Amino acid sequence: MDNYQQVEEILKLSVGGDKVLTTQAALDASSHDTWPLMTKLDMLGQHPNKADIVVKATQVEDIRKVLELANQKLVPVTVRALASSVTGQPLPTKGGIVLDISGLPASYSVNEKNMTVTATCSFNGGELEDLLQKQGWTMGHSPQSLYRSTVGGWLATLATGQFSSMYGGIEDLAVAYDVLLASGEEIKLQANPRAAMGPDLRQVFIGSEGTLGVITSVTLKIFPLQEAESLMTYSVPSVENGLELMREIVASNLKPFLVRFYDTEEAKHAMQDKTFNSPVLFLGSRGLSQVVETEQNVLANIAIKHGAKPLGPEGALNWMNRRFDFSTVENLLAKKGCFGETIEIAHNWDSIHELWKDLKTALSPFADEVLSHFSHIYTQGTSMYVILLGKENSDEEAVECLKKIWETAMEVCIIHGAELSHHHGGGLARSPYSRRSLGSAHTVLQKIKKALDPNAILNPGKLGLD
Repeated sequence: MDNYQQVEEILKLSVGGDKVLTTQAALDASSHDTWPLMTKLDMLGQHPNKADIVVKATQVEDIRKVLELANQKLVPVTVRALASSVTGQPLPTKGGIVLDISGLPASYSVNEKNMTVTATCSFNGGELEDLLQKQGWTMGHSPQSLYRSTVGGWLATLATGQFSSMYGGIEDLAVAYDVLLASGEEIKLQANPRAAMGPDLRQVFIGSEGTLGVITSVTLKIFPLQEAESLMTYSVPSVENGLELMREIVASNLKPFLVRFYDTEEAKHAMQDKTFNSPVLFLGSRGLSQVVETEQNVLANIAIKHGAKPLGPEGALNWMNRRFDFSTVENLLAKKGCFGETIEIAHNWDSIHELWKDLKTALSPFADEVLSHFSHIYTQGTSMYVILLGKENSDEEAVECLKKIWETAMEVCIIHGAELSHHHGGGLARSPYSRRSLGSAHTVLQKIKKALDPNAILNPGKLGLD
């Protein structure tokens, strides 16, 4: 009996036979998330990153038992939930066990006095947000994948949402969480409301992509629903004007909940008007009525100063109503030879415009359309999102094209000294570039990995850890 047969038999006895899957269909499914490259490979019947065993956990104790056994038998474990990743985080690189935690019972509790919600890691983010809104609250965290992702996945991938300019990213929203280490030990990390007892250890596992531990429960900030909201759409003379406009918004210490700026090519899609011929900016304010009115007036003055012209609220409002729509990319992927890809990066204000120009130039040969927008702003800079839409003669050619797109984009970003990921994480797509991106800081990550996962069983091959 080989090692995996032994592991399978022990797992069936310890967690239950109905939770341990080794059918070809289950193993093939473990090889794919929503990364367009993997979608195309699935269409071709190719499953290059699959498990030897899939375990469907239904309680936290199942996770502990899997980790303890994997450590004893030196078997890799890759955690998977709803698999909404678009870069390959939940895909195994060395076989082993894929630990599916999406079936853990979803429960939550609200502390209205402290303005927090505590939820199990498996809770669907959109469903939790809907429940909170019925009670007059919001998490403020609204990624496009809101209804396709879990709260545990948000922390594991260092996610951020479309309204981050007001509420912050998940690193700002996470108050506390529980994590199981590779050894099976349970750790609670918290700071209420802030703590200065050594380093902020909550940050260790946020963005670790399952390489350091398994997050099982999360406590997040929540905010009362606001009494007023106002949206405005602006045409902008150029990308350079728009970037300067956004930088001034940050410098003025304003906190609009919505800041989305599209170059001309993507503005046609954002406005749903193929004749639209300039960049476009969506701005939105939330809060007390008087504050919203004042902020919108100040934002308008800044926009006009940079040559922008108000077009009314419709463009921004229409986007708000369809902000969870993935259909453009998904419909293309479903067609033979066609593809859509999304790559998000970040850079400083003094460098982002040159990076935008160079990425557009470098990626144009690979796609029919190369679209860009800037949708998260910070004191030092902004994120940039690139969408590529194209068609090859076959799905095989589309796969090769997608590989070239990623290689080209990452190399251009490294040359510019940009951040290789803003909110989709590293996964398989960026792991080959992790060490070059992080530089000497990668040594710290390696040392933490060695200390917390000495047998290197957790999600090998991600973040440059192998």
